[in-house]
Amino acid sequence: EMQRWKDFNIVYNFTENKEEIAFTYRVTTPKVYARLTMNFDGYLQLSRWLPETLEWNVFWQTSAADCEVYMSCTPNSYCDPTKTTKCNCIKGFEPRDPREGALDTTNTDCVRKTQLSCNGDGFFWLRNITPPDTAGAIVDKRIGLKECEERCIENCNCTAFANTNIQDGGSGCVLWTRELEDIRRYVDA
Repeated sequence: EMQRWKDFNIVYNFTENKEEIAFTYRVTTPKVYARLTMNFDGYLQLSRWLPETLEWNVFWQTSAADCEVYMSCTPNSYCDPTKTTKCNCIKGFEPRDPREGALDTTNTDCVRKTQLSCNGDGFFWLRNITPPDTAGAIVDKRIGLKECEERCIENCNCTAFANTNIQDGGSGCVLWTRELEDIRRYVDA
């Protein structure tokens, strides 16, 4: 797809196959240099090199809205832009420090209410949320949700599972074996 900016064009591509999932872009205007970076606060920034000043000039940045910033809440919590306390522990977790109750800061840790026993543990269905960050997740597009759940239950380190594709009843499997990070609640449409 082509994105036209004021002074130049960018062609970008999203690739998903067995070897990679990647976003790439290329500036097609001669003698124009651009870079896409993520700053310390989690914002994506698109900058253009200005040869006159020998500096990078940020001309686009992701939304500054709450919950749009990467890892805006701590692990095992989700960000909800409609609530006054935007960070909330996911079901089955609670604030490490009970005095913090509602997570009014992004620094409150959420811990399991009961430790996993790897015998009879179950899962809560979470609706209207984004999937957690998939760094370290295991993907198998050949199986459905039922087999995905069975694999997760058999793996004592598994913390969550989901379909890779939710269309037409769902297909594929993603297994998480780490803390669940970067989760956001969808705003009801």
